[in-house]
Amino acid sequence: MTHPSLPTTESAVAAIRAVAAEYRLAMTVTHDIGADQTSRRTSAALFTVVDPDGSLPHEAFVELGGSPAVSVRLFPEDDATITVDGVEFHDVPRDSVPAFLKSVFGGLAFVKGRFFPPGYWLTVPLPGDETYRESVGGPSLTPWLSGRVRP
Repeated sequence: MTHPSLPTTESAVAAIRAVAAEYRLAMTVTHDIGADQTSRRTSAALFTVVDPDGSLPHEAFVELGGSPAVSVRLFPEDDATITVDGVEFHDVPRDSVPAFLKSVFGGLAFVKGRFFPPGYWLTVPLPGDETYRESVGGPSLTPWLSGRVRP
């Protein structure tokens, strides 16, 4: 399934704001604007604000209140890192972020465990057969993750 296009970081923040309003979640946003401020621009020269092509990179860090603890780091390169209760999902396309958050807060995310090799995985299904799966680190699960375990 194709998700609505979110061409800019600000449009993605607005879409996350709509999801937060839908689920009545508190939200804080921190913006980093300029090549010298964004996290992936470590090679930017000192006091250089624009990229070589003249564009102004914009990155945002969004924290959502409630349970589970969720944060989203939106990068200028059209992707995001989403952290759900300590589990990091890297390289999530920016257009998929609102659907990802709706799956988490809508109760579709689940945890599966295996005896061999031992471990737990957090799975977040999105509409259209798109699924994100990451290993849950650590020996024990948080209360929210424990409540999402499927046999």
